[in-house]
Amino acid sequence: MNKITNIGVLTSGGDAPGMNAAIRAVVRTAIYNKCSVTGIHRGFTGILQKLFIPLQNHSVAQKISLGGTFLKSSRCPEFKQKEVRAEGYRNLREQGIDALVVIGGDGSFRGADLLVKEFGLPVVGVPGTIDNDIFGTDFTIGSDTAVNTAVQAVDKLRDTADSHNMIFFVEVMGRDAGFIALYTSISSGAEATLIPEVHTDIDKLCGYLELERRQNKTSGIIIVAEGGELGSAVEVAAKVKERLPKYETRVTTLGHIQRGGSPTANDRILASVLGHDAVIALLSGKTGVMIGQVNNQTVYTPFEEACSRHAELNKRWVEIAYVLSL
Repeated sequence: MNKITNIGVLTSGGDAPGMNAAIRAVVRTAIYNKCSVTGIHRGFTGILQKLFIPLQNHSVAQKISLGGTFLKSSRCPEFKQKEVRAEGYRNLREQGIDALVVIGGDGSFRGADLLVKEFGLPVVGVPGTIDNDIFGTDFTIGSDTAVNTAVQAVDKLRDTADSHNMIFFVEVMGRDAGFIALYTSISSGAEATLIPEVHTDIDKLCGYLELERRQNKTSGIIIVAEGGELGSAVEVAAKVKERLPKYETRVTTLGHIQRGGSPTANDRILASVLGHDAVIALLSGKTGVMIGQVNNQTVYTPFEEACSRHAELNKRWVEIAYVLSL
């Protein structure tokens, strides 16, 4: 393997709080190890458009507390074409970039995997997505912040729900994974959780709301993952209202607010460790892997496996959420 002297770093796909902390860790670890660092604006699109900028230690000063990604992000469907990837590889080599750190989700890792397999470019991935659904790590960068944002919102909604004896249906992100919904539900003491991984029967939900032991409750919070089988929070609320017209219902969709904001301490620490370890992995000869953390230990998962499998939600936590909601 040729000696690595210039590491490129990019963020791709949906933004997540903590991405800036990961970029900062990549830059400072690389420079500490006497490597140059090149930032790539707008992800894989930036490779094609040659949006390269040199990064120094001062370039990432005071970035650790910022949400989003100062390198910007984008989705680049044209990168699926082999001739486009070949052009991107030529652009990287012309810039003197001889290794790459890709911060993003499974879609980003698919593009990274092809750069490794087709051109032999050393590439390591860092999992950055609020959904926490990537296989090979206990938590992804941004997921803790997203949950905390959702919990803060639900706590505020609870005040109104209690004041007016309402049932609030709160939709959180998670089209294919219920991590945000489940963690938010447990953390906020919600009455029910609707997630893609678990079958939900509308009649059972209504029956639960009518349980005698719930009659003294002055409010209700139902957390709905956007990918649930019963539809959006608006659709679920309408179905409940049709069956239980006596309840006053409201719907709140949190949307992209969950992606924004200053990252939590947990996300800053995770991003810093994974960004640091990504550089160390490249310098030690590793490539084609995603850097993750399992039981507080750094692990390496091949891109192919990280892209083909999804992290599994702990079904025992689903049962716990139900028991504690009664």
